[in-house]
Parts: sequence; structure tokens; C-alpha cells
Amino acid sequence: MKKKPNITLKALAKELNLSISTVSRALSDHPDIRLETKDKVKQLADKYNYIPNLFASGFRTNRTHILGVIVPNISHYFTTTILKGILEEGENLGYRVIISESKNDEKKQSEMLRTMMQFGVDGVLLALSRKTKSVDDIIKVMNRIPMVMFDKVSGKIPCTQVVINEEEAAYNAVEHLINTGKRRIAIIKELEGSYNSQKRYEGYLRALKDHKIPIDEKIILSTEDISLGKGRMMANILLSLKERPDAIFAITDSAAIGTIQALNKFKVPIPEEIAVVGFSNSLSSTIINPSLTTVDQPGNKIGRTAIKYLVEEIENPKEDHFTKTIEVKTNLIVRDSSFKA
Repeated sequence: MKKKPNITLKALAKELNLSISTVSRALSDHPDIRLETKDKVKQLADKYNYIPNLFASGFRTNRTHILGVIVPNISHYFTTTILKGILEEGENLGYRVIISESKNDEKKQSEMLRTMMQFGVDGVLLALSRKTKSVDDIIKVMNRIPMVMFDKVSGKIPCTQVVINEEEAAYNAVEHLINTGKRRIAIIKELEGSYNSQKRYEGYLRALKDHKIPIDEKIILSTEDISLGKGRMMANILLSLKERPDAIFAITDSAAIGTIQALNKFKVPIPEEIAVVGFSNSLSSTIINPSLTTVDQPGNKIGRTAIKYLVEEIENPKEDHFTKTIEVKTNLIVRDSSFKA
């Protein structure tokens, strides 16, 4: 079956004996166009199944009302809650969203940024790849179109950044363990290079220092892949120590759940002998037994906040609001893995 050629705005205008600009404004419900004219134009557009070319209209108006979003891992639960907030608020604000995944690869992240520019997006929302060493490509894009970073950010990039207070959230989690009587608190974190992990580690160290608890390097464990499997592995290492910890703070729920699985396997009483706290309040945190105490990160709110600031910068480019840091509040959800009434 032979495909029909795409009908153009020019062809619609010619058949109706109207100007191209009149037809364009009629299709976008411009108030200056009479209702009768709008009806004629829309009927003909329906007849030919005319769909406006966003890129063509973007060239005319210098705006496409399309935003690019780049995240390290699209399947991560916390990331999906952020994306949902972005999509919902984007629709409210009249913007379409293109979502892409860097897979925590710096080269792919740069490719995605170039692709977003080729699509003519009005702005970019970026969560930084963990392995990003150079920010040059990011700065180049930021100098051409508005950019807002969220969740995984960098102090080297002078743009608006929407984050939680990672250090404070971790501090509160560790202080909770201290307040329940724990004194030998281990941490499972990422290797160097992760902004989030470093801030959470700083919160851990500050809590110990403030409560005059000595720091023991033997119970500070780092891994590149802060996953459920690595959580089990790190917990096994901690259990093999002559002097075991009495609590474990894992910087992700996945690692914390892996930790609980390992403790359950060896029938270690939780939280009486070893308490566990995670970070992100994932769906699995209530399914595991015992249920996991964790820091609740409001992903939906982070996504909504990030896109609001990006649209504000797109629509009010002359205002001085390009280097704000916006902190979204978190709270600690206490469950059975750290406290039993």
C-alpha cells in the first residue's frame, strides 16, 4: 500500500485561500482568529490527518515546548518516582518530555546531551552519571540552553540544582541508631566519585563525632556497585569480624535489604543484635522482614520542583536565578529493623 504524502501547512492554507500564519494560529486556538475560521481550518486538518511539525514550529517561534531529561538508570525505583513528577508537572506546564538514560557512562551522557540539542529541546534536566570526570560538555550545553540538575549534581556546574540535604539526612539516620543505644555503627557506601555517597558519608562521620564515638576504618566498607548482592557481601564481611558492629547504615535501600538477607541467613537478631538503616524508602523496604528503617526521599516532589525551575528559567531568561540550590526536605521512617517498641 502506497503511503500518502504528508500534508503541509502551506497546502492547507492554499486550499482554504488563507495565509499560512492564519492557519497556524487557527490550529493553536489563537484568540485573534474567528471561531468560523478555526472550525474550517480544523475540519480540513482532520480530513487530511494533518499533524503539526514541532521542529518546524520551533524554528518559527524559537521554542519547541520539549524538554530533555537524562538520568543514569531509568529502572531505579527512586528515579522512576522523580520521572513521574517531571512528567506530571510537565504536562501541567504545557511541555513534552524526552527521557534518556546515560547508564552511568560519561561518553553516553555526552551523546545524549548532543541528541537533546539536535531535537531542539528548550531545556535539559540532568542527573549526573556517577563516572563523570569532565563537565566540559555539560557546560557547553548549559551555555546554550537552560539546564537544571537534580539528585546527582556537581559543584563544578554553575546551574540551578534540586537536591535533598544528603548529609543531614544521613546524620539523622545515624543519630537515630545512636539514640537507640548503638555505638559500633558500620557504613556501606560507594567508592570515591559519587556526590550522594560522599555527602551521606560526611553525615555519618559528623554524627559519630558529635556523639564522641570513635571512627573505626574496619567497619567503613565501600563498593562500586551499591546493590542488593553487594549489600549481602558487605554484611558477610562485617559478620566475619572479631568485633562485629551493632548497627549497619547502608546508603541505599538495596544494600540495606541485602544486609538484612545476610543477617537473616545467619539468624542474627534484628535489631537487638544488629540494627539496619537504609536510604530512599523503596517499595521493597516494607516487604522485607523485618521492615526497613529508611530515609524517605520525596522523588515526585524533586521531579516537580526541578521542572518548575527549568520552565521558569526558559520563560524568564533575563532573571538572575541560574545558580540556586533548592533542598527538598526528607524524613526518617522508623520501622522494625532499627527499633521495636
